[in-house]
Amino acid sequence: MTTITVTTWSLEQTTPADLRPATVPEGDVRIVRSEVPSPEFSRFLYASVGGDIRWTDRLGWTYAQWTEHLDRPGVETWVAYDRGTPAGYVELQPHDDGVVEIVYFGLIPAFRGRRIGGHLLSYGVARAWDLAERWPALKPTRRVWLHTCSKDGEHAMDNYLRRGFRLFDTKVEQEPEVATPGPWPGAYPA
Repeated sequence: MTTITVTTWSLEQTTPADLRPATVPEGDVRIVRSEVPSPEFSRFLYASVGGDIRWTDRLGWTYAQWTEHLDRPGVETWVAYDRGTPAGYVELQPHDDGVVEIVYFGLIPAFRGRRIGGHLLSYGVARAWDLAERWPALKPTRRVWLHTCSKDGEHAMDNYLRRGFRLFDTKVEQEPEVATPGPWPGAYPA
């Protein structure tokens, strides 16, 4: 089995004042919370955004696993739309003691390079900071964190740093090389 070296960086913000928002892109770009848990829609976003950058951990999830995850209090999916078409998403997941993780963030390949990503990340981070306002059973957010890796898009780390995230951990590991065809075979050229 072929392996690849993958570097994973963990980044954090520890106060809402850390967030440095990106400019709002021109045009009809909207960000909307997907309030009705939908395994079909969430899997579509996951496969469409992560297909060309080797997101594989959720590909084998059953419908029940998707439902269980999406039904957890505080798990939120915020979707960017460009003229009514889904362009990307950010998924928030609360942990104990006021920690919120940005579990997934990214754009569908056709929407990359249009300045939507910085805006979507800024919006998602702001929603992570005010998550407890929508979920009163949660503790107020005291930390927002995420991880990115060398398999992610070439501008991912720069976007996180420009939004005010700080690096707190780096790991280098060997992983099996896995081919991901995009949302379906032949959908996106490798």
